[in-house]
Amino acid sequence: MNILTLLIVIPVLTITGILFTKDLKGARLVSAIGMTAQLVVAAILVFMYLGARKAGVTDEMLFTADYMWFKTLNIRYAIGVDGIAVAMIALTAVVVFAGIFASWEMEFLSREFFISLILLATGVFGFFISLDLFTMFLFYEVAVIPMYLLIGIWGSGPKESSAMKLTLMLMGGSALLMVGIFGIYFNSAPDGGPLTFHIIEISKIQIPVEAQRFFFPFTFVGFGILGALFPFHTWSPDGHASAPTAVSMLHAGVLMKLGGYGAFRVAMFLMPEAAHEMAWIFIILTSISVVYGAFGAIWQKDLKYINAYSSVSHCGLVLFALLMMNETAMDGGIIQMISHGLMTALFFALIGMIYGRTHTRNIYEMGGLMKVIPILSVVYVIAGLASLGLPGLSGFVAEMTVFVGAFQHTDVFHRVVTILAASSIVITAVYILRVVGILLFGPVKDPHFEHLEDAQWYEKLSMYTLVIAIAGIGIAPLWLSNTILDSLKPIVEKLAQVAF
Repeated sequence: MNILTLLIVIPVLTITGILFTKDLKGARLVSAIGMTAQLVVAAILVFMYLGARKAGVTDEMLFTADYMWFKTLNIRYAIGVDGIAVAMIALTAVVVFAGIFASWEMEFLSREFFISLILLATGVFGFFISLDLFTMFLFYEVAVIPMYLLIGIWGSGPKESSAMKLTLMLMGGSALLMVGIFGIYFNSAPDGGPLTFHIIEISKIQIPVEAQRFFFPFTFVGFGILGALFPFHTWSPDGHASAPTAVSMLHAGVLMKLGGYGAFRVAMFLMPEAAHEMAWIFIILTSISVVYGAFGAIWQKDLKYINAYSSVSHCGLVLFALLMMNETAMDGGIIQMISHGLMTALFFALIGMIYGRTHTRNIYEMGGLMKVIPILSVVYVIAGLASLGLPGLSGFVAEMTVFVGAFQHTDVFHRVVTILAASSIVITAVYILRVVGILLFGPVKDPHFEHLEDAQWYEKLSMYTLVIAIAGIGIAPLWLSNTILDSLKPIVEKLAQVAF
């Protein structure tokens, strides 16, 4: 069996196994076994990919398979990965693994919860391995739809309205995306040949410029909504705040990355002329996302809302970097996707653990937690330092690469927006240090917090997995950066060929 297909089979088998369990203990055991196996397969995929490249394999996509699904429309189960997709698969496997252990005590409808969570992950894995636009869109929907149930049933606060708002916004994005995908499909054979959804086949032809100008905004905005593109970001903070811990981890850590990945893999790669013509519009919008999200986080009192607005800022930086359309900035944008996925998953895991002990997310109702839960507190500081870009952690590598690449443009417009986006580093430091100071240091404000229990073994496993990944990228980033750069070259070269 193709190793990429195995990434779909394992979650499906895991879901099937959960159906035969009777209680929380059985559901979480099967989930843990299944997602541990998935993590192992993802690690094997990384080593196989690196080994193949080292051996001199130069194919654009590796481990490919291609089977006809629906001959009338030429819809195929076409799969394959490059270095970018492999990195995103590894990120997903790590976050899902950590999310299972962060949900170890989920007692309410535990089987249904783990089934929905793993179904979401199945859609994400399928999305990253797909080379057929229709199949990619199918997996995209599989990933998005379970969010309504996960937030509406297992969430907190105004969970029903948050779940509905998120679903309606993302379904609106899906509608735009469907228009864009079918627009690409019906313009995929300008010489009168057979129409195709296959990304690599479409990339070898030129879609008529008039069609690009019409369908590029549909495609980019459709993906951009999931990537919290301003002004379509409003679903994100409410969705994050109401979601249960593991769902927030997957939502911000993985699901939002489908937006950035799709924006450059589909919209920009397949419609490069329109991407160049309209980039300035979306650069302005993403610059607003970066700065607005950071300022929004400063004014929040709720830990989840702070991290949610921070995610708007960091995901805006991903799209900002990709729109710069040079190797350095786009490399930084993809590293930023991975770095933010790990950091925000760690943040949401910690917030859930802290809330489970204090029963509040209001930072002004807490204080002095370093004295009573030192392990959780120290890991929270590490997550904060990664978010504000401390050297030695993944955030520094990503942000510096983005800003260096963006500043390579010598015109006034790009220089100005780069400086504005870079100012978010200072704003991020303000709200991170403010929260750390209020939350962890000083006197313990509530006497009930004096005897809080520190992290359990399953919580430590979840946290340490993410911390190791964050530190690993920060300390030794070149292997990841070089792997991404090798796969970026065809995309950057195609974009450069049509530069005005």
